Amino acid sequence: MTETIIKVDLKKSAYENENIHNRWHPDIPMAAMVKPGDDFIIECVDFTGGQIKNNDDASDMRDVDLTQVHFLSGPVGVEGAEPGDLLVVDILDIGTFDESQWGFNGFFSKNNGGGFLDEHFPEAQKSIWDFNGMFTSSRHVPGVEFAGLIHPGLIGCLPSKELLKDWNTREKSLYDTEPDRVPALAALPSAGSAHMGRMKPEEAKIAGAEGARTAPPREHGGNCDIKDLSRGSKMYFPVYIKDAGLSVGDLHFSQGDGEITFCGAIEMAGWIHLRVNLIKGGMEKYAIKNPIFKPSPITPKYDDYLIFEGISVDEQGKQHYLDVNVAYRQACLNAIEYLKKFGYSGAQAYSLLATAPVQGHISGVVDMPNACATLWLPTDIFEFDIKPNADGPTKFLDGSVNMPLAPDIKK
Repeated sequence: MTETIIKVDLKKSAYENENIHNRWHPDIPMAAMVKPGDDFIIECVDFTGGQIKNNDDASDMRDVDLTQVHFLSGPVGVEGAEPGDLLVVDILDIGTFDESQWGFNGFFSKNNGGGFLDEHFPEAQKSIWDFNGMFTSSRHVPGVEFAGLIHPGLIGCLPSKELLKDWNTREKSLYDTEPDRVPALAALPSAGSAHMGRMKPEEAKIAGAEGARTAPPREHGGNCDIKDLSRGSKMYFPVYIKDAGLSVGDLHFSQGDGEITFCGAIEMAGWIHLRVNLIKGGMEKYAIKNPIFKPSPITPKYDDYLIFEGISVDEQGKQHYLDVNVAYRQACLNAIEYLKKFGYSGAQAYSLLATAPVQGHISGVVDMPNACATLWLPTDIFEFDIKPNADGPTKFLDGSVNMPLAPDIKK
């Protein structure tokens, strides 16, 4: 039997678990030690630590404390790992807890985190997704069912002191260019809600004030949100400290490319079965600065897509030069407007693009001034035909079902 080296209790606060942390810092003590070649199971809470509930009220999404996230299980030390090595991590299996067969998606308020389309969706909303084996559906986004590809949104190794200093310096410099921006340009260190695993309280106060927030991906991996890192995936992480310090969390049942709503996948608690190995001196051998990955051989089989194009001309008609961010935003907005013709609200369509196995592609970056980005929406996930035809779209929804808002922001 494979050993579960980190267990969680969903009835308890993540802060009560000494094998969980929510900041990156090289001094966080190892929660467990393994050897190269070992396989083991790690249990994970959802990325908010249980702040979001399975109900029809979005108040918790509105009021979520984002300084707490992400809650990660670990770090796991690997014997013999040294700076400059590559940590090879295989995902052998990953799944849900029997007692927690649901997940959530939503948008944070623009003044509390926002999202990719927060100018269009500034208020907090959420959708609940129920799991039925490998499939999921939602009472808040009717008319769709799709196969999930469970994956960790966040996985990586602890940084060195030097790397941590680089992160904090460069992100603070960016933040200072527009310090009053909402949402902020970067999530800076925040000691008040820091949870530093097994670190002693007096040390945790100091480390919490400088520990890097887990929101962005960085050189060590982190919050990459790559939906194809599921069963059978192999990951190669740069090692920056002795024993590496592997941590994982932010498990997703399913996600569209880009995780566009920020709380943008179907977030869940669950477990992951990993195996680790080392390539000594691998960073120099392969000139690796950021992790590299082999995707899962298992993917939901959807072969028919509608492809929505976006170019680097924004909603106000302003021309941008080969801006892929603007182009992908336009592709997403074009898909949302299309789905609204079938009776979905904009919020429902936005949630769907974040959770279903949509593909995002950079299709062209050479034809100045317009980059071309595309969003591939699988048609088979719908209970009705969404392809254009001469008769026009048939209304599938009548507006009676919608995503829940917090009570004080209902229109």
